[in-house]
Amino acid sequence: MLNSALINVMTRAVVKASKGLVRDFSEVDKLQISKKGTANFVTSADLRTEKILMEELAHARKTFGFITEESGTIAAVEREDHVWIIDPIDGTTNFIHAIPYFCISLAAAKKLEDGTMDVIAGVIYDPIHDELFAAEKGQGVELNGHRLRVSSRTEDLLMSTTAPRRSRENFELVQQTFYQVTASGATVRCSGAAALDLAYVAAGRYDAIWYHSLKPWDIAAGMLMVREAGGMVSEINGGDQMLHSGSIIASNGKIHSVLQQLVVAQAA
Repeated sequence: MLNSALINVMTRAVVKASKGLVRDFSEVDKLQISKKGTANFVTSADLRTEKILMEELAHARKTFGFITEESGTIAAVEREDHVWIIDPIDGTTNFIHAIPYFCISLAAAKKLEDGTMDVIAGVIYDPIHDELFAAEKGQGVELNGHRLRVSSRTEDLLMSTTAPRRSRENFELVQQTFYQVTASGATVRCSGAAALDLAYVAAGRYDAIWYHSLKPWDIAAGMLMVREAGGMVSEINGGDQMLHSGSIIASNGKIHSVLQQLVVAQAA
């Protein structure tokens, strides 16, 4: 069972921050909601959750900075050698519509000399179903204390990706790749929470996911989980800079190259 000091700090933070989310979700129609960009909403719950996470984590690790969805990049109190990567609510649109598929995503990453980040731990918590996914580099990944492995399926595949949105510049590309993958015989869903999608790949629930453009807080924790569960993670073009590019394919490994070929054919 994963029980390091780092995982314990992360787990305590997300569980504490989730308590208000559960209350707000039960009264979602009463939330104060403001529009932030196109099809991207921020709620009072989002901001409060992030605040609680940052307070808890800053107290526990003074040499960790922050990269967050709402507050941006914040330097550490002391000499910075690590960063927390936080998404207080991944799946905000689901949350607003009272759909119970959202989570808190938290990753810890070590800052390397070349400016890149090495994700060393991740926690994804689905507070409605009380499912806590936790991973530590080289130590595996667990769901509520039970070890996870990716699926072994090569047929009857179930995947997830983003829904095509007319308001986004890659609308046609998303449509084309969606069609290409479904035409191959796979069942594809648009669940609405990329971090939770990645955790589901690690758990063997999904066989793969792909996204063309995500943010570091969407994928940092989840991509570690997939790798620790025995799966594969790469950029769509095969590279390894997912946190920088936002391009990602994560799979059980057995179907990775096939899925990559299907998606790359449309992205070219």
